[in-house]
Amino acid sequence: MKTELRRILAESARLDVSIDTLSDSDDLYAAGLSSLATVHVMLAIEDEFGIEIPDRMLTRRLFSSVDSLAAAVDELRRSQAAA
Repeated sequence: MKTELRRILAESARLDVSIDTLSDSDDLYAAGLSSLATVHVMLAIEDEFGIEIPDRMLTRRLFSSVDSLAAAVDELRRSQAAA
């Protein structure tokens, strides 16, 4: 899943540095992620993983790192599978 998230970030986030230079826990905002880019990233994640990110999760913390995005996607996939 992190490979797909990294691809999405490379294509949609318009970071100041290559996603390949960042660890999974590095701050994406410090790497240049903008609020506008988070919208593109969110839409790409929803499309890629067949999920809908609820408004309650749309916070700066969600988009802060690859790890936080992966945790959210995992949580949403589990909750949708259980429903």
